[in-house]
Amino acid sequence: MGKAIAGGIPAGAFGMTAEVSARIDASIALEDIDVGGIGGTLAGNALSLAAMRATLTEVLTDEAFARMLPLGDRWADGVDAGIAAHGLPWTCTRLGARGEYTFTASPPRTGAEAYAGGDFALEQLLHLYALNRGILLTPFHNMALMSPATTEADVDRHTDVFHALLSDLR
Repeated sequence: MGKAIAGGIPAGAFGMTAEVSARIDASIALEDIDVGGIGGTLAGNALSLAAMRATLTEVLTDEAFARMLPLGDRWADGVDAGIAAHGLPWTCTRLGARGEYTFTASPPRTGAEAYAGGDFALEQLLHLYALNRGILLTPFHNMALMSPATTEADVDRHTDVFHALLSDLR
């Protein structure tokens, strides 16, 4: 897992069986641990560990997911409704509390399909349109990730802005 496990702070976690762990231990000399890819600057520093603990115990909780998952559906439902209302060959992909719209008629299944469905100028327009109305989307995707602080009003605001954008594009 990458930085998401620490709420955006650079960190990482490896998951493996005891057998794999033993094989790694046996294959890397202690003095080479940092250059061998296990350990190093970001391994076990106090800030990363504190961020992981806080993220896992106070943010990524059952209660938070019980709120975030329906908000993710609400966000994606709003995007889907806008796409359908304007007859666009776009799609909205959902993954848990995350939603992302793409300029493809069906969800991309590969990185090549996602790349082919990109439209840099349109993405810039979508992001600036939303940003000028107080909504920040993930800068390198047309994506939103619900957080424990996200509200229904936040999601509905995006839906309103997204629908207005689509009307303005027509």
